[in-house]
Order: sequence, then C-alpha cells, then structure tokens
Amino acid sequence: MSFLERARALYEEKGAALIHERLGGLDARIAVGLAGRGSQCYGYDDEISADHDYTLGFCLWISDEDDEKFGLELRRIYRELVPTGNIQRSAMGSSGMGVSTIGDFFLPYTGTRGAPTEVLQWLYLPSHALAEASNGQVWRDDMGEFSAIRKNILEGMPEDVRIKKLAAAVLIMAQAGQYNYSRCLKRGEEGAAMLAMTEFVKAASSSIFLLNRRHMPYYKWCFRAMTDLPGLGNLKDALEFLLTGENDQEGQKLKVQLVEDVCAAVVKELQSQHLTCGSWDYLEKHALDMHGHIQNGQLSSLHILEGW
Repeated sequence: MSFLERARALYEEKGAALIHERLGGLDARIAVGLAGRGSQCYGYDDEISADHDYTLGFCLWISDEDDEKFGLELRRIYRELVPTGNIQRSAMGSSGMGVSTIGDFFLPYTGTRGAPTEVLQWLYLPSHALAEASNGQVWRDDMGEFSAIRKNILEGMPEDVRIKKLAAAVLIMAQAGQYNYSRCLKRGEEGAAMLAMTEFVKAASSSIFLLNRRHMPYYKWCFRAMTDLPGLGNLKDALEFLLTGENDQEGQKLKVQLVEDVCAAVVKELQSQHLTCGSWDYLEKHALDMHGHIQNGQLSSLHILEGW
C-alpha cells in the first residue's frame, strides 16, 4: 500500500471514529486528507522515501474560527493517533501533517491565506509551490472551503499568465536547445553544451505542464509526473535521453535531432490550442508571437522572460 492509502486507512479506521466520539457533530466542520510537501503526497513514495519525514499521518484543516473553538482538543486527538515522539523531520521537509487552519496551510505555498488573487502573484509563484498546495487527496470536506481553494489553485491561473509563462519557456527552449547547444559543441565547450541542454529540458518540461494546464512539481518528480499527463507526456523518454544519453559524436548528433523533434511536438500543440499564429521551426518566433497576444497590459509590458 502507498502512504496515501495507509494514511486514509488510519483516518477511516481509527481517526474518524475518535474525532466523532470526542467532538460529535463538529467533525463535519473538519476537512481531512493529505497534501503538501513530500513524495507521499504525490503517491510517488517508495522504500527510499522512508528515511525521513515519513511517519504515518494525515492532515486536518479547519477555519480560524473553529481553531479558536476546538482546535486545541483536535490537536490532542491527533497526538493520540500519531504521537509526536514518533515523527521524523528533516530541516526542509516538514510535511504539514496534523491540524492546521486552512489559511495557515496555504500561506507557505501561495504567500496568502488562500489561492492567488492577482496576476503578478500567479506569475511569480513557483510552479512547485502551487503543485504542493494542490496535490494529494481530500477525503472529507463537508464545508467545501478547503476544496474550493484547491480547485482555484488547480484551475484558476489566468490565461494571460499561462501564455506569458509559456512564451518564456518556449524562448528558453529556442535559445538553449536549438541555438546554444550546437554552438557550444562547435567551440569544444562540452560543459557549456550540457548546461544548455539542461536548460532546454527544464524549459521543455515547463512548457509541457503548462500546455496541460498543470503545475509542474519539484524537479526530482518532474519526469514521474509527466508520465501522467494526457498531452505530450510521451516526450519524457526523449527528454531523459537528452540528459543521460552518450555524449560521443553520434550521441550529440542524435540529441540535436531530438531537440528538433521535441520542439516540433510543442509547436504542434501550441497550434492546436491556437496559441501561435505561425508554423516556424525556430521556437523564438512562436514565443514572441505569444507574448504579443497577451491582453493584460501589466503582463505584456514586462520583459518576455520576467517570471521565468
């Protein structure tokens, strides 16, 4: 069983009954699930994950008002289910399990006590933070407040922000992959060439998630999450090869061709979503075209790479 499955079983088999017994009908005011930092919140955990921040538990989210009324007692109940002495924590890996207010849960991820409300908030927030704020599962939310915020984070990014982020990612793909990788190789600068390829893969990955209207998770789970995407997820193997394939002359030639194949697939998807007006092979023109169609004046006035 995955951590998510075991955490849900702990709540449903023990936690739900204990909370109801001690709090009665107030349990209907508590949202329950698992979300936040850690591979277990994505369902990506394995035996290696268990070396830190892996004590079984779940999340209980309540309003500020309810925190004042019964938050202390709810924390006592949770400690009976998950004794604090058994919790392993690393310096940067606190999972956020246990009792928290709804606002306190979202604050570290969005900088507000809910979903972003301004276009610049959406632009500057890192994708992995938005992914962590909306990953995992919610098993109960009778009030609906927590789930409504999650839905807004998952689906509420303004289209002009998505286009701006895409324009930046596509421009980096062009500069790093289609232009600088080959030029660095011609100069014999293989280290610089690999840095350029790394930037290309990062930008291509970002483009793929944005084209799927999904938030890209923390880098080490990027390829794992890509396999679940309905569109362009099949590019994962090509992107992995660009990072891990042989760098002899034949391998470099193959990588140059793969870069063009990935770019062509991205262009095709941009066209299918009516995000570009052209059919150019070089992605820089598509990036400039997209940026020129941003309607929001605040965003269109910014440098094309602002927010990347």
